[in-house]
Amino acid sequence: MADFDDLLEANRAFADSFNLGGFDGVAKAGIGLVTCMDSRIDPLRMLGLSHGDAKIFRNPGGRVTEAALEALVLGSHLLNVQRILVVPHTRCAMASRSEAEFHALLDEKTGQDTTWQPIHVITDQVAALRHDVMKVRSHPLIPETVKIAGFIYDVDTGLLHQKA
Repeated sequence: MADFDDLLEANRAFADSFNLGGFDGVAKAGIGLVTCMDSRIDPLRMLGLSHGDAKIFRNPGGRVTEAALEALVLGSHLLNVQRILVVPHTRCAMASRSEAEFHALLDEKTGQDTTWQPIHVITDQVAALRHDVMKVRSHPLIPETVKIAGFIYDVDTGLLHQKA
């Protein structure tokens, strides 16, 4: 498909010098990370990590969803995750509009009613982060030995600020 030729060409160049084969897939640094899908976030570099050091789960807003919890349970039992960070970020779109405003934008873009699609907006980012961290801490399948914390990543400075 011509629509993806640039990416396939880049992949071939990547594969020409690929040296990551044979890796067992465990988190070498023992890190599990839930963060936003925002392209301003470079999850490994922001924590000083390298390929293979962490298990990363991304979604809009960096929320601890059921799918994120599934990833954290598997990571903590099967993939060497010993520390979990939940990291939303400043200037997040999910914290900037109401669900109605998102639907109005989507309705305009798609030309159809989008209210059937849930949009999980965040009205209080710090409260949501603390709630998400408690969801992980209190999950019966996350071992008590796993360290869990919540941070807000500042997309303008690159700094993490612990909030939970």
